[in-house]
Amino acid sequence: MRNKHQKIIDAIFSEPIRANIVWKDVENMLLSLGADIEEAAGSRICIELNGAIAVFHRPHPRKETDKGAVKSLRKFLIEAEVYNA
Repeated sequence: MRNKHQKIIDAIFSEPIRANIVWKDVENMLLSLGADIEEAAGSRICIELNGAIAVFHRPHPRKETDKGAVKSLRKFLIEAEVYNA
């Protein structure tokens, strides 16, 4: 994993919860970890990583995630065994 991707994971798990993480950076980090990302209806995407599956909405019109999405990303990364809580 590249240093940039590790920084994205660190940002996702930092306290207080951040709402300024660029979603495209999150997707690139997930792809580097081997995630399968499929387009769904509207702005939804389905992500599968290490047997864990989640559906997220790409943020729009902004490019940054909101705090709710960051909480969901935390849960997903723990479930996918990318991060140990």
